Amino acid sequence: MKRLMLGNEAVARGLYEAGCAFVSSYPGTPSTEITEAAAKYPEIYAEWAPNEKVAMEAAFGASLAGKRSFCGMKHVGLNVAADPLFTIAYTGVNAGMIIGVADDAGMHSSQNEQDSRHYAMAAKLPMLEPSDSAEALEFTKLAYALSEEFDTAVLLKMCTRVSHSQSVVDTGERADIPQKPYEKNGAKYIMMPGNAKRRHPVVEERTRRLVEWAETAPVNRVEEGRDHKLGIITSSTSYQYVKEVCGDTYPVLKLGMIWPLPEKLILDFAASVDALTVVEELDGFIEAHCRSLGLSPTGKDVFPAIDEFNQNLVAAKLGQPATVGPKLDEAIPARPPVMCAGCPHRGLFYTLAKNKLTVLGDIGCYTLGAVAPLSAIDTTICMGASVSGLHGFNKAGGGQGEGKTVAVIGDSTFIHSGVTGLINVAYNESNSTVIILDNSITGMTGHQQNPTTGYNLKGDPCTKIDLETLCRAVGIRRVRVVDPYDLAACDAAVKEELAAAEPSVIISRRPCALLKYVKHPGPIASDPDKCVGCKSCMRIGCPAISIVDGKAQIDNTLCVGCGVCQQLCKFDALGSTFS
Repeated sequence: MKRLMLGNEAVARGLYEAGCAFVSSYPGTPSTEITEAAAKYPEIYAEWAPNEKVAMEAAFGASLAGKRSFCGMKHVGLNVAADPLFTIAYTGVNAGMIIGVADDAGMHSSQNEQDSRHYAMAAKLPMLEPSDSAEALEFTKLAYALSEEFDTAVLLKMCTRVSHSQSVVDTGERADIPQKPYEKNGAKYIMMPGNAKRRHPVVEERTRRLVEWAETAPVNRVEEGRDHKLGIITSSTSYQYVKEVCGDTYPVLKLGMIWPLPEKLILDFAASVDALTVVEELDGFIEAHCRSLGLSPTGKDVFPAIDEFNQNLVAAKLGQPATVGPKLDEAIPARPPVMCAGCPHRGLFYTLAKNKLTVLGDIGCYTLGAVAPLSAIDTTICMGASVSGLHGFNKAGGGQGEGKTVAVIGDSTFIHSGVTGLINVAYNESNSTVIILDNSITGMTGHQQNPTTGYNLKGDPCTKIDLETLCRAVGIRRVRVVDPYDLAACDAAVKEELAAAEPSVIISRRPCALLKYVKHPGPIASDPDKCVGCKSCMRIGCPAISIVDGKAQIDNTLCVGCGVCQQLCKFDALGSTFS
């Protein structure tokens, strides 16, 4: 049956059709929907893990038990899972195992633009890279076949444009894959130095065999062109741009297996054209391989190594006419990212900014606390870095030092990798204050459950981590909960905990304003007769508040009635309920 699917949905369909039985992931844009879609198939057990390392280890365990498994993450999540990744490359698998990773060229929702292809080469694991939804489905099924044929986990590399674009796929039936028996094999699975030393040659031989497979694999194909003055080697979305711009003008070598790369296939293709160019986003990965074969293609000397490509960029670099579309004459006003109206983090960030604190931030929608007018965050590095960084900052007496510096971290991020930093704070007796922004959900990636919410991926009730008890269990004696809508309580809590002579945790607790079960009082209205135009209400950066003709105005389609702005108005101009 032909269906229109997102690339991520197509991967999930491929998991289903290939007989995958176990999925464990951590949400991260642009990979999240793979696991959400997989969870809709009752034949697949699917879960959110606390972090990507746990997800990969769980997927390996399921493979070891004999069931086909999958774990999914975004590119920076693969950093978190790198430890098991490199060792699983040595052990191999029992049943097939796929590691899905989605890169984010253009950094639409990421803190860096790293290229995951380097992980495949470094870990010596095969990597497939689909260019549309149809390939996403077929490559997923192929990945399991390769995994079991070559005794290896297989990386499936997606990217934002493939993950979040729709195209037609041909769906099939689910394969009946019997569970493989587990056989005890310490020499294969116990990676003590003596065993690992014997496994490394196995990995090298596997790579050699995979190169042979890549030479004639249907996923690596030559598409003929009319003009052999130029040959183009490309993959993924870059292939789509090349075909849209050039059609069948030039021969194209389209690579679906991005590691290990073929050798003879590339050399033969290069010999068939007068000049060679490599079109690939981010790093010159394919280009470097071509140069290692003695070729001299153009690549990153022509195409940029930053940001994602588009049709017009590719056309310009290849000397082809660009597409000229209709232009909008009106200037579109800038729309900077901002926390939602009623966001529970706003009141806490206002308090931190008002007290002129140094704030080490973390990964989540609360990173928007860095945006003006709040401008309340000083750093954002990676998941959990705020807590660990705060400890080092205070121990080193950095900047304002103890008493003027805090860390902020979300509930899901705290479970992901913040709790180990807090253990470090307690164990090494760092006089540091950590603020956990508990909005009862994983907000940034679209409201996924996590171990603190009390519900699993499918929405069923499950064990709920008690943050207060957890913090006390690791050695923090001072733990308090505040409502971020209460500015006075937030201010008192921050000042008192910073003044304490021991580590402390403040839990800023209120559910995300966008959760369906959250009931709001409703919008408030401004009174122009009482408003003096002091703009105090504008200091919280709420998108529901604007100044019109010198007076505060409330957008009743956005306002939820959280009351934070009312606490800033000294003239009671925001005190009435909209009617």
